[in-house]
Amino acid sequence: MLGLDHDRLDREQAIVALWKYSLGGKKYIDAIMQFHGCITLTLNLLQSESRSTCEAAAGLLRSISSINSYRELIADSGAIEEITGLLSRPSLTPDVKEQSICTLWNLSVDEKLREKIANNDLLPLLIKSLDEEDVKVKEAAGGVLENLALSRFTHNMMVEAGVIPKLAKILKTDVEGFKVTKKEARNALLELAKDEYYRILVIEEGLVPVPMIGAAAYQSFRPDLHSWPSLPDGIEIEQTSKGPSRFGASELLLGLNIDDKSLNIDEAKMKAIVGRTQQQFLARIGAIEMENRKKSQSESSADHRLTLLPWMDGVARLVLILKLEDEAAISRAAESIADASINNGVCQIIEAEGVVDPLVNTLKQSQIPESLMEKSLNILARILDPSKEMKSKFYNAPVNGSKKGLGSAGSPEVSAGLNGNMVGKPLSNANSWKDVLDTAFIARLIMMLKTSSPSLQRKAASILEFVTLIDPSLGSIIAVDIESGLDAVFQQKVLKDTDSEAASQQPEKYALEVEEAGLAISATSRLLTKLLDSQQFRQNMNSSHFTKLLREILKSNIPLHRKDWVAASLVKLSSLSGGNSDFENPINMEVTLYETIPRLIEQMKSSLSLEAQEAAVMELNRIISEGLVDSTRAIASKGGIFPLVKLIEEGSERAVEASLAILYNLSMDIENHSAIIAAGAVPALRRIILSQRPQWPQALHLLRILPN
Repeated sequence: MLGLDHDRLDREQAIVALWKYSLGGKKYIDAIMQFHGCITLTLNLLQSESRSTCEAAAGLLRSISSINSYRELIADSGAIEEITGLLSRPSLTPDVKEQSICTLWNLSVDEKLREKIANNDLLPLLIKSLDEEDVKVKEAAGGVLENLALSRFTHNMMVEAGVIPKLAKILKTDVEGFKVTKKEARNALLELAKDEYYRILVIEEGLVPVPMIGAAAYQSFRPDLHSWPSLPDGIEIEQTSKGPSRFGASELLLGLNIDDKSLNIDEAKMKAIVGRTQQQFLARIGAIEMENRKKSQSESSADHRLTLLPWMDGVARLVLILKLEDEAAISRAAESIADASINNGVCQIIEAEGVVDPLVNTLKQSQIPESLMEKSLNILARILDPSKEMKSKFYNAPVNGSKKGLGSAGSPEVSAGLNGNMVGKPLSNANSWKDVLDTAFIARLIMMLKTSSPSLQRKAASILEFVTLIDPSLGSIIAVDIESGLDAVFQQKVLKDTDSEAASQQPEKYALEVEEAGLAISATSRLLTKLLDSQQFRQNMNSSHFTKLLREILKSNIPLHRKDWVAASLVKLSSLSGGNSDFENPINMEVTLYETIPRLIEQMKSSLSLEAQEAAVMELNRIISEGLVDSTRAIASKGGIFPLVKLIEEGSERAVEASLAILYNLSMDIENHSAIIAAGAVPALRRIILSQRPQWPQALHLLRILPN
């Protein structure tokens, strides 16, 4: 009765009956799935104008997708695309939305299908669904986003789509009935916060990562029952009652009602008192981490789970943990406080207290525990961060009389200023920079480049780049064997183990190691670009050796976004050695093939901005039109065909024209025909021709080349 040859009412009754039948469980779903074509016919009914029919069709898909063995079949049948179109409708009932998004929720359990769901069309619709009044729709959308966040390859698109502010808002909303959605939002944000850059975005939305230390750890908390509340800065509140409450009730009530408008206290202090009072009360009655009490008793202290709390509660909880007797818990709380508080302003205060000098002296020592070396280097790398605004860190006067602030480190403005055009008095202790420029300290950093883990190599390279900013002559670095350190980082062992058992048997661990190596290589390549400004360094370095190493890295499997500084270093090396700037130069050709083209394809795939997509395809078309050898092969091998076909349907007029030109060049190679057809080019080209769009002659030429 679902068949297209049946009456509309028959089909509607059939889909409703089948949906109800499928609610019986796997046995009934298996019976439905014995009939081939049922998924395709069900998908067809998602386009029905009848709300009950749409709901039943989506409900049946939800039931079928709850069975593991059918998920891939549903996705391959085009369910994700059909649901995307359905959710794009302006007027859709909450029931239909719920069933549709719950189908995506089931499909997102499969990691292979997350890439199909995390696309530019569907992500904004899922995020928008978080604003729905219907709780079930919110929960379904939150569940999909929670699952997507489990795969790191989705993080960039999710963040670019604006998921962090939306999830943070849900987590900070104190409304009954949102318990499930809050849990989903918290889990998704915690996954995103595993990336240090996205963690900053989460913190900026008013959330603090707080360690889960187990309910048992809070039993050591001993509140002062008879102490009268005071402000965070130590100022005492006037005590009006004759005596303290026996169990601290009056103190608790005062703390919870400190926001009385008659009190002349600023908002920050009010929140600090309320947060502290609430957390101490919860600890006193044993209500913190109650839901995890059984689990925490069975787990070891090595558990490193986190939760996210709003600033008021999060900071108060961290301060409370510092008062416990569990050293491991105190250490983790201190790390969370560092993550939440180390910003430009805090760094200035720390510098002013003269902390750089002892940290430098600590790192100079050769015989220190590795943990102490790592912590000292971490703090110093944050303080001496070349990427931060240099004016706010060092200078209190304008550059050359201009009121315009400096850019970030490495920008043309900063580079010009640090080469002698800066005016103004350094705010930091001059003796600290003397210690940083000490050759013994720099030699220690270079030793870390040669012998430490990629994580420490990255931080050491970052500090050395900072040295190039405060000593533009580079004399302090050139005086030490910097080349040996660069050489060690550029020859990461993990890049040579592509065929090892670790790469095949432990792919996740291998991918993490490659990512860490990529970060270290990127930071060191950035350092190299600064060193190449020194004529003395260029004269002494083995440029051919480093060119060879960087070319190998460019072709390696480190993440694409870590190759930008590698490419920049190669181009600079080539130009300084007198190479041509066009594609005849083999280095420029390799940079284009292995960095520029993949980056532009990634921009077409992942960017939510139509302008950015247009810019990427226009640049790709320019590269091909200039006749770069193997450029079309690079586009095809890096997955460029599918986004190009998508652009001829959804892009601007200029993007459509450029995409058609590229696809035409790709079609000259018969090996690309199957991929172009599989991407859906034929129906897209026919639509352009039939609608008489300006590009219809180009579309017709391409259609004639492709096999019928």
